[in-house]
Amino acid sequence: MNQSETPKRITTRTLQKRRERGEKISMLTAYDFPTAKFLDEAGIDILLVGDTLAMVVGGHDTTLPATMDQMIYHSEMVGRAAERAMVVVDLPFPEGQLEIARSIAAGARVLKETKCHAVKLEGGAEQAPRIEAMVSAGIPVMAHVGLRPQNVHVEGGYRVQREQEKLIVDAKAAEDAGAFTVLIECVPESVAAAINDAISVPTIGIGAGRATTGQVLVTHDMIGMTAGYTPKFVRTYASVGETIRQAAESFRTSVEDGSFPGPDESFR
Repeated sequence: MNQSETPKRITTRTLQKRRERGEKISMLTAYDFPTAKFLDEAGIDILLVGDTLAMVVGGHDTTLPATMDQMIYHSEMVGRAAERAMVVVDLPFPEGQLEIARSIAAGARVLKETKCHAVKLEGGAEQAPRIEAMVSAGIPVMAHVGLRPQNVHVEGGYRVQREQEKLIVDAKAAEDAGAFTVLIECVPESVAAAINDAISVPTIGIGAGRATTGQVLVTHDMIGMTAGYTPKFVRTYASVGETIRQAAESFRTSVEDGSFPGPDESFR
């Protein structure tokens, strides 16, 4: 690939211009080099190295077991694969809940040790001082309001968030603190529309209807590679899990009947 063919990197400015022009933004999760490469080649705008890796890769029931070292490990792979997409990394629990200096240090690790470009921080108005301090330190922050998976035990489970006034306050506080984007999770479409209208930075929805600037899904859900519950807001575009199972069954059968390896797979 020569210089003229190098894809132009998506940046915070790109995303803001997208919103101003009324253009949509696509975002998917990635946790490894080959997946990130395929998604980047598909033209996905933002790759999220989500703490969801604890669930879809690690098999846990919540995102809480994800550690900072794990996030760096997976982010380094994704960052090397992405040539066009912006790569955003979740701050795992409790990096975004303890002292602000710890969050700055965690965000600095992301920028220094990987080729990723920003972090995502769960929380609302109470996180405004943290967002402001991180942005002041040179760390771009994507805010996350609505359903907050790291707060699952306080909430008593995963539920749709309907408190429109509070959610607007949260989103506006995040924008005022310097967040370049606000992710909105699991809210009624009308509430997401009200949040979107109340702020000027791009909004990314997941389970938030059509009014947001962009949409995000967990890639494993989107490609049918999950072993359990699939949320209502997911659209499944492929059945990769079933394809893997069928391929593994075919391999096992060919080993058992002696047809693999055959002449074409053997050296002479």
